[in-house]
Amino acid sequence: MKNSSNKNRLESILSLFTEVKAKEGTKALLMSLNIFLILTAYLIAKVVREPLILDSPGGAEIKSYASVIQVFLLIGVVQIFGWLVSKLSSRKLINSVTLFFVSCFVLFYLSHLILGGINGITYFLWVGIFSLMIIAQFWSFANDIYTPEEGKRLFVLLAFGASLGGVIGPTIASAILSIFGIFNLLLVSAGILLISLLLTNFIITKYVDDISNKGKEKTKTEIEKTGALKVVFRNRYLLMIALLILVTNLVNTTGEYILGKGVEQAAQDLTPQLSADPDIQKTFIGKFYADFYSIVGFVGLILQLVVVSRILKYFGVRTAIMTLPIIALGTYLSIAIFPVLAVIRWGKTAENATDYSLNNTVRHILFLPTTKEEKYKGKVAIDSFFVRAGDVLSAGLVFAGVSWFTFQIQHFAIVCLCLVIIWLFIAFWIGKENKRLIKEKELSIENV
Repeated sequence: MKNSSNKNRLESILSLFTEVKAKEGTKALLMSLNIFLILTAYLIAKVVREPLILDSPGGAEIKSYASVIQVFLLIGVVQIFGWLVSKLSSRKLINSVTLFFVSCFVLFYLSHLILGGINGITYFLWVGIFSLMIIAQFWSFANDIYTPEEGKRLFVLLAFGASLGGVIGPTIASAILSIFGIFNLLLVSAGILLISLLLTNFIITKYVDDISNKGKEKTKTEIEKTGALKVVFRNRYLLMIALLILVTNLVNTTGEYILGKGVEQAAQDLTPQLSADPDIQKTFIGKFYADFYSIVGFVGLILQLVVVSRILKYFGVRTAIMTLPIIALGTYLSIAIFPVLAVIRWGKTAENATDYSLNNTVRHILFLPTTKEEKYKGKVAIDSFFVRAGDVLSAGLVFAGVSWFTFQIQHFAIVCLCLVIIWLFIAFWIGKENKRLIKEKELSIENV
């Protein structure tokens, strides 16, 4: 048992934000740095994505349909990943998948050099799959190396690294763009991803007790040759988490449409001023979203540092997982009654900031009491396929609402309100089941 009195200075500083015990600080900090690097690599790759896809014929439309295409692609991708989980140890799995993505960056760069260009649609679809798979893999690894008790405390720090990467990553990408040029960013992303891989191997070697050898043994004894999606559908707990993620994304993405529609309508009200400033609508929309994302990012970071660990420590996972749907309930009820931009803006600010901080942490914590197979196969399937499925359903909802039912903002808010009620019931059940599974896991650890 770790003695809190033996904490070093780093652990004492980190304990200001969450409970960190002796000999936990450096490992947690390195894991936080790791996910920061992964997010930065993705965001740099994303900078390359936009001009490539928008420069393609029908690029704007392809962006809208990409989620549908990615869902079908992910069916195959998660099955291949599940097969690799059955065959490889944790170290070899992470090395193989990460090096595959690094090699893809290099191949795209060579395509630019040799063929004189990169297919924008192919790259757009690939980046979408890369972002989902590489981040899900990290959190599967984190769930594998931490016990439920440790993860409940320390995932707060790891999630902060992810949040920080989301805030600082675009700034880094913007800064290096002017230095390296657009296509050289592919090699920058590949280099950062390689650094994160080296860091992962260092963590495994130094802080995890022979995880490679243990992984080989578990592959034979615990991990069956079962497809990733089948792992989800055969386990009620995982299936409920999958439904939770799907409904969360469905509501949130539809909420983004509601926000966009509100901004669009507000911009159109500025039409009489067009003679004075022909770009006033674009300026208004650009400034609105710049301010909106800045506030959401700032509030999310504050919540991650100050609030998240306290909610998990004093109220538990069930309260934590139900916090976002309760906030969403208030948001869409307010929008349904007062469908004006000010109400939409601050409701979505509260929803998104909570999603990026508390909800982003607790949804990873849910996998701590699961088996190794469920952590790798099930989590990656849920964090990729079911995330995109939520986007697709939202696109279908918006299409049907606009084309068939002539929905206005308040109508979409009412639909979201109904979905949030379902979301609350799912979250309550998962919180209850998680508590039971955690107790079973802790008893098994004590017996060992």
